[in-house]
Amino acid sequence: MRILVLSDSHGSIGALDRIIDKEQSASHIFFLGDLVRDIKNLTYIHRDRHFHIVSGNCDYFSTYPSFDFAGVGEAKILFSHGHTFSVKQGDTVRLAKFAAENGCNIALYGHTHIPDIDYKDGVYIVNPGSVGRSRDGAESYALLDISKSGVLPQIVRI
Repeated sequence: MRILVLSDSHGSIGALDRIIDKEQSASHIFFLGDLVRDIKNLTYIHRDRHFHIVSGNCDYFSTYPSFDFAGVGEAKILFSHGHTFSVKQGDTVRLAKFAAENGCNIALYGHTHIPDIDYKDGVYIVNPGSVGRSRDGAESYALLDISKSGVLPQIVRI
C-alpha cells in the first residue's frame, strides 16, 4: 500500500492538486498542516482517496487536531505538524518517543519545511518537506510504501 505525505502548502493549491493527480497509486493522503484550507477543498475533488489531516501552527481557526493516529495496512502512524513536539529545533526525540509509546512504527511531521527520513528505535520518522515554501532549495513531498515486509519511505522533489 502506498501513502502520500504532504505538508506546508501555504497557498499552493495547484501544486497539491498536481501531486495528487500524479500519485494515483497512493490511496491514503496525509496532510500535515499549514494551510488545511488548501487540502480541504481538494478532498471534495479527489473523493476516491482517504485523507488524513492535522492542523499546523498557521491554521489559526482549524478544527483539526495538531496530531492524530491512523492505521494503514501493516502500519500504525502518528501524524503531526510537529510544532507541538518542538521539531523546529531539529530534535525528533520527543516525536519518536511519543510514537513508540503509542505503538506506532511511523511518525510523520512537517513544520521545518526541510525533508528528512530517519529511523529510531523501531520508528520511521518522515518529514516530507514543503509543497509551497521549501527551506532547502526545492519543494518536496514523501511517498511511503507499506507492506508485510516493511516500510519504504522516499522523498520526491518537485
